Amino acid sequence: MTWKHPSSPVTKKFKVQGSAAKVITIVFWDAKGVILLDILPQGQFINAVLYCNRLDRLRDAIRRKNPGLLRRGFVLQHDNATPYSANLAQQWLQRYGWEILPHSAQNSDLIPSDFHLFGSLKCHLGGMAFETEGDLVGESKNWFAHLDRDFFRVGIYSLLSRWKKSINLHGDYVEK
Repeated sequence: MTWKHPSSPVTKKFKVQGSAAKVITIVFWDAKGVILLDILPQGQFINAVLYCNRLDRLRDAIRRKNPGLLRRGFVLQHDNATPYSANLAQQWLQRYGWEILPHSAQNSDLIPSDFHLFGSLKCHLGGMAFETEGDLVGESKNWFAHLDRDFFRVGIYSLLSRWKKSINLHGDYVEK
């Protein structure tokens, strides 16, 4: 409650627009581009079962696009979130012989999706307003579809210099 004099001007109330709910985007990509893009329906979250399902879809997508990649071996990078480190996910990865690139729990800047892909998407979407979740999803998919190959190559190859910096800093945070 605010005490005011009767002749005080009326306090203006600003209409605050609620922010959109989070949209979870799963992207598997390499130096050539997006291999698999999946945007989860509102209210759905990533758990070990869903993650293994997406790994199955990724494997199928790779088999269609570049079957030789599966024969040569496959290295996957993700953080240490519970769905990825769950026994079910670990068993899936072992079954297909996929290697996981180690990840420092306190160093999210060593994941290209975090420092390159989603940061750029966030910049692209900044300042835009969407009427519906479908509009946001459509704009996001359109953005991914129009990225050139160099964008992905730079994101993957910058990982090497970030790893070197992290090693030189004994695992401390790496800034650009």
